[in-house]
Amino acid sequence: MKRSSLKYRSVIPEARRVVIKIGSRVLIQKTGRPDKRRMRSLVHEIAAIQAMGHEVVVVSSGAVGAGMAALGMKTRPETLPELQMAAAIGQTRLMSYYDEFFGQRGCKVGQVLLTHSDFQHKIRLTNARRTMDTLIRHKVIPIINENDVVADEEIKADLTLGDNDYLASLVVKLIRADLLILLTTVDGLRESRAQGRTRRVRYLESVNRKTYALVNVHNSQLSKGGMATKLKAAASVAKTGCCAVIANGRQTGALTSIMAGEDCGTLILASAV
Repeated sequence: MKRSSLKYRSVIPEARRVVIKIGSRVLIQKTGRPDKRRMRSLVHEIAAIQAMGHEVVVVSSGAVGAGMAALGMKTRPETLPELQMAAAIGQTRLMSYYDEFFGQRGCKVGQVLLTHSDFQHKIRLTNARRTMDTLIRHKVIPIINENDVVADEEIKADLTLGDNDYLASLVVKLIRADLLILLTTVDGLRESRAQGRTRRVRYLESVNRKTYALVNVHNSQLSKGGMATKLKAAASVAKTGCCAVIANGRQTGALTSIMAGEDCGTLILASAV
């Protein structure tokens, strides 16, 4: 790895406030059921990060998938009321798991449901910031998700493919976080090499048209988990001075490696770096 990459990653362990977005495919098995083993492993790492003195906020996908499993649905519902029904049931199931697993690590959690319109309403935005700041001050880990039960266009857009990436970027700005970690099922952005091979992009100084071209040209390889939406979220927070890392959330120890400043995932540099 180039020395410059090591230098850039050296700032990560100094991050005070970290937003961790966990994608649906990280949390939900192919059967549609929540992967409790993977959730427990991620919770273990997140609890360790908090114990190191970092302030942690989690943006979690997976409510619709968890609700589908509880309802015995084999395919994703197509109508808005059915999607919202699945989300309502799934939110309860997901939070019960988070509460159980974090409780085993001696951590407390609090659920925060938001919609995009909350960020456009000054009073609601202020209240959301105050609530999360208070939770963090009392060492409670906020678990944030789109409020699918009252969402409209957002849930229609298939939240499992990136809507919560955008939500995570809004949360970063709301609470003035220093680092955004986007967990998906690939180990970062990949670029093509000879003979059909690909290579992980270790870091990006900026996100531009050439970056998105990698995703568009090699959709089957690079867009799994909504890589384009993750790059957009990373580019958005970079403008505020926040670094971002896109990494494989199904790889045990990925969060620990990222926070140690190790070569894991794709680092997107903050504009101020």
